[in-house]
Amino acid sequence: MNFLKVLKKYVIDSQLYVSLMGTLFSVFFMEEQNTFRFPTICLIFITYFSGYLYTKYQNTRHFYKIFILNIFAGLISAVLIILNHNEIRLLKWFIIVVLGLLYNSFFLENYIRKIPFLKVFYVGLVWALVNCWLTLPQFNLPIFLISFFFITALVLPFDIRDMKSDTVETFPKLIGIQNTKYIAYILVFVSCILSVFYLDVLFSVGYFLTTIFTFILIYFSENKRSDSYYSFWVESCSGLPLLFLWFLNYFVK
Repeated sequence: MNFLKVLKKYVIDSQLYVSLMGTLFSVFFMEEQNTFRFPTICLIFITYFSGYLYTKYQNTRHFYKIFILNIFAGLISAVLIILNHNEIRLLKWFIIVVLGLLYNSFFLENYIRKIPFLKVFYVGLVWALVNCWLTLPQFNLPIFLISFFFITALVLPFDIRDMKSDTVETFPKLIGIQNTKYIAYILVFVSCILSVFYLDVLFSVGYFLTTIFTFILIYFSENKRSDSYYSFWVESCSGLPLLFLWFLNYFVK
């Protein structure tokens, strides 16, 4: 029990886990496009990690520590881009960071998270831009759509979790839990179909296996479930495509 508490505090609550899953999701598409580079992986992880820390702890007594950490993370990210990429990559990264700030920042009177129903699509948009734009020389529409539909679907269970505490209108509050699940199923299904048409065979198989697990986790999503169900199991879906790809590559080769 103590181990689980430590794991939750230092891995999940620290935003390390969601940042790792987001990074693995990007690596999956980088492998498919043959654009894997270690500095890019570091850039993506640092960006996710600092962004999620800021979003979660900006209104707490830890704000100044988080602010300093974010400044440091921004400098490291800029150096990584300047040394390993070009000014175009730096501009892309900066735009994505700004989009992240617009999602939820205390210094804004109105931010994206306050707008009813927009949150799920906005999170999907930002993650998709990381996968299809930041890491690639040119914007890749199929990867954008695959990522966008999948991540949007994954955000919906979190709305189910938070439906009693959310202060803005969300899909579960408006149309109910079951209908929200139907929307998530459709989004995951569309994402899977697109992967079949646009990804290489092993990648599409790995993605298909991921969607099976995702369907199951969406099915069992309920408001009464523990936070770890969402912050660990549902978050894990983003990392599964790459894990399944490694598994398939091991047995195929």
